[in-house]
Amino acid sequence: MATLQQNAKRRAERTRRRLKAVANGRLRLSVYRSDKNISAQVIDDANGVTVASASSLEGGKGSKGSDTAAAAKIGKLVAERAMEKGVKDVVFDRGGYIYHGRVKALAEAAREAGLNF
Repeated sequence: MATLQQNAKRRAERTRRRLKAVANGRLRLSVYRSDKNISAQVIDDANGVTVASASSLEGGKGSKGSDTAAAAKIGKLVAERAMEKGVKDVVFDRGGYIYHGRVKALAEAAREAGLNF
């Protein structure tokens, strides 16, 4: 029987495999969620580099923690940093997490800040 970690890894791999089929050269907005923090990064898979990132660990005022308000601030921040680098179109990688709560708040804030996905 598979462990919880193995199941989570399998879900994330399945999600990324589906994204590769529809990416069409777009960069990937990847989300990582833990109990205490949340982070997001825009990744260029073709070159293997991170273009922009934001995390609640950065210590910015009001972004500490991992509630939906902090996730929305991180989404806005990563979108602004990506836009500064000239990235407008991305594909959203929820990483096996369901599109609900903190993940949804981050995604909606990134959309409102100007990212297209």
